Amino acid sequence: MNLGSNNKERLLRELDRLNQLGIKNLRIMAASEGDIDAPWRMQPSLQKEPGEYDEDLLMGLDFLLNEMKKRNMLAVVCLNNFWPWSGGFAQYVAWTNGDENIPFPPPADGGDWRTYQEYSVRFYQNEKAQKWFKDLIRKIIHRKNTVNNVEYRNDPTIMAWQLANEPEGIDKPEVYRNWIYETADFIKELDSNHLVSIGSEGNTPSPKNGTDFFNDHNYSSIDYCTFHLWVQNWGWYNPKKPEETYGNAILRASQYINEHLEIARKLNKPIVLEEFGISRDDNSYDVSSEVVYRNKYFKFIFQSILNYAQNLKQMSGVNFWAWGGEGRPRVPKAIWKTGDDFIGDPPHEYQGWYSVYDKDISTLIIIQNFAEDFTSLNSELEGTK
Repeated sequence: MNLGSNNKERLLRELDRLNQLGIKNLRIMAASEGDIDAPWRMQPSLQKEPGEYDEDLLMGLDFLLNEMKKRNMLAVVCLNNFWPWSGGFAQYVAWTNGDENIPFPPPADGGDWRTYQEYSVRFYQNEKAQKWFKDLIRKIIHRKNTVNNVEYRNDPTIMAWQLANEPEGIDKPEVYRNWIYETADFIKELDSNHLVSIGSEGNTPSPKNGTDFFNDHNYSSIDYCTFHLWVQNWGWYNPKKPEETYGNAILRASQYINEHLEIARKLNKPIVLEEFGISRDDNSYDVSSEVVYRNKYFKFIFQSILNYAQNLKQMSGVNFWAWGGEGRPRVPKAIWKTGDDFIGDPPHEYQGWYSVYDKDISTLIIIQNFAEDFTSLNSELEGTK
């Protein structure tokens, strides 16, 4: 929505590139929070203060959805964030406490991941924060697109509403699960036309993230399962030692995919791997560095998901993380600042880590080839209905 508001020309070029690659499903952020000086997030934000919405950004979202419609693309529309790159849970909590300082995670000075997570999870039991969030949900779902006059709740370009990006339970798993159910029901009451998903990362290797993939998704208002796969972040793959670690990372990734697919089969719900990626070779942030292992990994993940999809109805799709397009970091491994290009790496991560650029030709060929395979499979499945 930021590009749709502030750089329409680039947005059109990026949509055309994605469309030419055969990419038809985009996971987009439709909410961001925090004043113009708030750090570690995309700027400008949709809500600078609770209930004060930037109409230019909403019109940018209108523009984006209408342009996606022209290209027969579908949107998974994310409405909140456990992590700070759009404001999200922590910003709502901070607002309820007089805009107190948020204990940001690394790379913030002195940042600690667990401290941030325990702060962010306070969102679930904060009545004022929940009211503000529901106001946002209501505003987005009831919005009428200023470009085509279609209400969002009636817009077939929107495939699904997503509660948040990677919400976790941490030390409040039951409270977290109740929030999932209540929020999903609230969305369904406002809009019975669209799917609803959690945005779950899955049963990650962390034993303390407070998620339970089966129980989190075992609810009628959650229409399909989502999970994410981060072999590098979780310490399974070390780009400084690829020959020693890549093989083991592949094995563990395979197990992780299979475990989540088995749960989806028990639930009899579709499942989407909606995030995966690794760095450029040697963990380089330079846009011109090699991507040999990234290409190997992308081929492996795409082929694995395609193989499952050919044989099991539950496996329904895959999204890579993330599209950088023509955007570039100010310098390799930069900290994002207002005015810098938006790329695939969010503002709370070093810029250039996981982004796939428009000049990464070898990676783009892999993406395009598998997009064609998935499209062909979808046509075959449609023909057997």
